[in-house]
Amino acid sequence: MNRQERFERILASLHEAMFDDSHWVETSALIDEACGAKGNHLVFQTTSRDDDIAPLFMRFCYRGEHRSEWEREYLANDYPADEHLPRLRQLPVDRIVHVTELLSEAQLKHSATYNEIMPRYHFQDGLNVRLDGPRGSRIVWGIADPSDGKGWSTDQVDMVARLLPHVRQFVRMRHALVEARGLQTTLERLLDNTRAGVIQLDRQKRVVAANDRAGELLCQGTLLSDRAGLLHLAVPIDNSHLQRLLDRALPRFGGQGESGSMVVRRSYNHPSIALHVTPVEERDCGFRSLRAAALVLAVDLKEQGRIDRHVLRTKLGLSAAESEVAALVAEGKSIREVQAAIGRSVHTVRWHIKQAYAKLGVSRQAELTIVVRAVGGILPLAEEALG
Repeated sequence: MNRQERFERILASLHEAMFDDSHWVETSALIDEACGAKGNHLVFQTTSRDDDIAPLFMRFCYRGEHRSEWEREYLANDYPADEHLPRLRQLPVDRIVHVTELLSEAQLKHSATYNEIMPRYHFQDGLNVRLDGPRGSRIVWGIADPSDGKGWSTDQVDMVARLLPHVRQFVRMRHALVEARGLQTTLERLLDNTRAGVIQLDRQKRVVAANDRAGELLCQGTLLSDRAGLLHLAVPIDNSHLQRLLDRALPRFGGQGESGSMVVRRSYNHPSIALHVTPVEERDCGFRSLRAAALVLAVDLKEQGRIDRHVLRTKLGLSAAESEVAALVAEGKSIREVQAAIGRSVHTVRWHIKQAYAKLGVSRQAELTIVVRAVGGILPLAEEALG
């Protein structure tokens, strides 16, 4: 298999993993093979706050195996002492660096980070890169030591660089699907979604199906419309961007399509809309949407990042006040910000948090955040990471 075939195989696997988390381990193994690495880890947070250590997505995968015990160990024991993080957070986005560039000479000689922590995760010769997304979200991708022990070749680093935008897009699209409750479902059932506009296109970029929410947008025609069955945006510069995304997702002469996203800004009293475009495998389609070759997801940005309070009350048994406080904490708010949002004292906020701790069997805000995000519509760590 040549480099291009490996690359296209990774893209196809990334698209499957967007909809079903179980595919990420396979995707990670393909990345390891193409890059000649022992493993990789991917971490996603929606906040850039350094004291928020509860990621929305965290996967340590090595040689086709998900190492959830390493995730637990790192968060519980190694994160507070990890001396390479401050410099990593200051890196320019998309700049690939060797881990030794993030530590001083003294740290390389004496620190526990380099001499004890990193060897456990096969990362003394690893690469790091920030892929941060919009609105302060933080994406960090680490590629573990070269599998041959000979250091990084130019070809290996070039493959890592080539994959960067696609790994970022995987996180972006997956997060949008999580918030729209669109994971692990068929394309047919996705048309019943009420949290996002869903449009399916055939290989000629014609609309073959749309859910009710997308249908409203298309009927209004002030932002998004279908002219003779083809999607168009009202503003020419936005429409040009959309057509480029569609061309990449559905290449004219076949081959593996690529995912992409854009933001469409509206008037001050209407939220902006994110459009996420991704190819889909026709074999996975339901009967009615048999010809679907691409999916367009339209999401109001004001709705992203909000946890469903009703679900917290019904599934976790929290009171209305406890649900509100727990949700605000899980959305990244500080205690003072929660206090200002609900109009009660800091003492009351802390009391509601303690009540939630008792009901959920947790003892820290990071643990509370993981549980709340798991049931409230935001992607958590693997369930076994709670053990």
